[in-house]
Amino acid sequence: MTAGPPVTAPPLNGRVLFDQCWTDLAFMHWPLDPDLVAPHLPPGVRPDVIDGVTYVGLVPFHMRRVGLGRDHPVPYFGDFLETNVRLYSVDDVGRHGVVFRSLEASRLATVLAARWIYRLPYVWSRMRVNIDGDIWTWRSRRRWPDRGLTSHIAIRVGDDLIEPTPLDVWLTARWGLHHEVAGRAVWTPNEHPPWPLRSAEVLEISDELVTAAGLPVSGPPPVPTRFTTGVQTVFGWPRRA
Repeated sequence: MTAGPPVTAPPLNGRVLFDQCWTDLAFMHWPLDPDLVAPHLPPGVRPDVIDGVTYVGLVPFHMRRVGLGRDHPVPYFGDFLETNVRLYSVDDVGRHGVVFRSLEASRLATVLAARWIYRLPYVWSRMRVNIDGDIWTWRSRRRWPDRGLTSHIAIRVGDDLIEPTPLDVWLTARWGLHHEVAGRAVWTPNEHPPWPLRSAEVLEISDELVTAAGLPVSGPPPVPTRFTTGVQTVFGWPRRA
């Protein structure tokens, strides 16, 4: 087992590439054998593990105030619903990050820009969220590519903030992402405050996104689900991993 990620974000060095707010977000996770995850990671990056296992996360949320640099939100195109399927990674210099297997988003222009400029696996989906008291429901149906894949999630959110467990910290204290560009692994750092987490109970889940990403899971997530009102984050410039 490698040493875990730092609890707080290392400060970014240099200029901010872009900033954004991740709000009203749920973390749902399933444990996986690292050998099953390794083929889905960029070259030179390996699965991060804790107690001998790694995890796949399903994360629906609202993306807000996306903009280049700091405090320059883009109207309309910088505000959309998103659902991620993500894995947990570490590179040879010990940077603990995430690898996105898919990123559903409800803005086509944003999807095209992220796919063609930044080479992230964004996909265009019809998405909506409903809030009824303490019950949050997300629905998604993919439009392009791989049209028709669906996700339906309903959770009940607890009232009070919780003290994060060591696993909560390991899963959420991720200060960058690994992805592949032209056959090479790239590291993009980010910085944000620790997540304010609440407990949550999964009421319904019917999801095709995780298995479509090549990760064999079934049933509701066995790891305790968490909900957060969110954080504001800034990203640094990408560099070769």
